[in-house]
Amino acid sequence: MSKTVSILGSTGSIGCSTLDLIDQHPSAFDVQVLTANANIKLLVEQALKFKPLLVAIGDESLLNDLRLGLDGSGIVALAGPSGLGEAAQFPSDFVMAGMVGAAGLAPTLEAVRRGATIGLANKECLVSAGELFISEVAQHSATLLPVDSEHNAIYQVFDFDQTKSVDKITLTASGGPFRTSSKEELSRVTPAQAVKHPNWTMGQKISVDSATLMNKGLEVIEAWHLFPVAKEQIDVVIHPQSVIHSLVSYQDGSVLAQLGSPDMRTPISYALNWPKRLANNVEKLSLPAIGTLQFEEPDVTRFPALKLAREALQTGGAAPTILNAANEVAVEGFLAGHLAFIDITSVVESVLEKVVLPHPKCLDDVHDIDARARQSAHEFVAVR
Repeated sequence: MSKTVSILGSTGSIGCSTLDLIDQHPSAFDVQVLTANANIKLLVEQALKFKPLLVAIGDESLLNDLRLGLDGSGIVALAGPSGLGEAAQFPSDFVMAGMVGAAGLAPTLEAVRRGATIGLANKECLVSAGELFISEVAQHSATLLPVDSEHNAIYQVFDFDQTKSVDKITLTASGGPFRTSSKEELSRVTPAQAVKHPNWTMGQKISVDSATLMNKGLEVIEAWHLFPVAKEQIDVVIHPQSVIHSLVSYQDGSVLAQLGSPDMRTPISYALNWPKRLANNVEKLSLPAIGTLQFEEPDVTRFPALKLAREALQTGGAAPTILNAANEVAVEGFLAGHLAFIDITSVVESVLEKVVLPHPKCLDDVHDIDARARQSAHEFVAVR
């Protein structure tokens, strides 16, 4: 029987890659649900091709346009937060959680609460509400499969039956497009330059996060929630070729790594067809063709975002939520031309210093912390 699939965020890079894999194996998968934020043109195209039972658009003002685009198809069209929530609740075997940012938290939690198997590509769920999110996963017996290439790599080589034998986990980072740039050069970076990642094809927000190394900082926080290791057992190394996606070091000196071409379809494929593996048309890795692999220590002087994220993890409580919210606003400001590239982390640091809030005890607390951090971040962006 085919596996039924829901894709939250089908028009983003993760969603499109997921549909590409499904298109390669049309008899193995049956798309039930597609959602998007505002890209109605692509959502309609996807829906008419893959024929889900239900689609939802985040922007409520686009509902009539969505219904018009799907006229005669028999596909149910919903909109707004309630529509996204209903889409996440729709029964399916596998849910790809590919929505960008903290906006993906509520719909992904709806899928968790029905005990779904979830491919988690939205790291903000764990950064903004990690303890609450993991608690819900356990409470509802949901299955969480990391889709970030780094966490997916660790998942594949981590010995969950002998966790005490693990010495550390190491997340690799490409270093982004400005790995060798000076501070002066970083001050002149444009949005067009920042979204051109040297190895990966990704959305704008995550590409900017990769360029600042904030993405790796968020992944450190995410890794602590996903794997039973101490905060001090999570390491980061710069690896420009993006061939080794992450490593697990064991007490006996063994180091296990997962390697592959830098293509998000590989970890998506692993999660989509778990516990089996799926053949795909991803370019196969050729080590002789690559020739040399490089490794460097991260430079937290030029790229302080990684240091800020580690500090937020150590502080705990509301700090990771504040970090994520402030970063989202700062990146939006940069992409809109209101903020310099080097000021992204300056805004985040300022918000972390100004906004001090108690430990979130429920999802409403998380939303309140997120909103207050965003308001503060907007104020700092406005005066830059």
